[in-house]
Amino acid sequence: MTEPAAHALRVFLEVQRGLPRQGPGNEAATRKALSLCAGLPERPVVLDIGCGPGMQTLVLARTVGGEVTAVDVVEEYLDALRERAVRAGLRDRIRIERADMARLPYAEDSIDLLWSEGAAYIMGFERALSAWRRLLRPGGYLAVTELTWLVADPPREVADFFAAEYPAMTDVASNRASIREAGYEPIGHFTLPDAAWWDDYYTPLEAKLPTLRARYAGDDAALAVVAGSEREIEMRRRFRDAYGYVFFVARAPGSPEG
Repeated sequence: MTEPAAHALRVFLEVQRGLPRQGPGNEAATRKALSLCAGLPERPVVLDIGCGPGMQTLVLARTVGGEVTAVDVVEEYLDALRERAVRAGLRDRIRIERADMARLPYAEDSIDLLWSEGAAYIMGFERALSAWRRLLRPGGYLAVTELTWLVADPPREVADFFAAEYPAMTDVASNRASIREAGYEPIGHFTLPDAAWWDDYYTPLEAKLPTLRARYAGDDAALAVVAGSEREIEMRRRFRDAYGYVFFVARAPGSPEG
């Protein structure tokens, strides 16, 4: 990694540091998606991929009967999850491991529930679906959120913004087709409510940005990172009906017994 890229990453991590979440989500959405995963084993093997500081990991650990393995490549996020798990009395229910989501060190057909909120885009939705499929047991579930167009013809300004920021972004039907092509059977999907963007993510993030802008005055590279967050929030405020995070739940063919 070049020094400018490393500097931008350090600033990005500082922008994100201390937030309840590193992306849209809330407990109600996690529980709703989990409710679609009918017939899980009494003690399922659960893998939370790209867990971040783990708000959803805590919900899973409280709700499912088995141990949840939470993985991320950023040690700072894993440290935050460790602290949260201890405070919540859940440390013995959560295994926390540093791992690259593109090279997960787990055996084939070993997972009952693959979970990933706001992280699959790092690999690319289609690539992530294909790479993770080998881990899932017959009859096991995938629950994953993906940034998705909600209208056929989004306004030009927001379309241009995401053409630069996430050009692979597509619509619900295309994402469901990708799920099928990767070897899963779609079970259901729903769009995260607007509160899931603001309560634990954009509201605390927006409150941090003026201080960071003052701290990095004169540092153009750092200010570009801050400006990117400001622009992202502006897009959400103005065009929230055009796009959203959609929770997709799917299942591997077969049954746990077969």
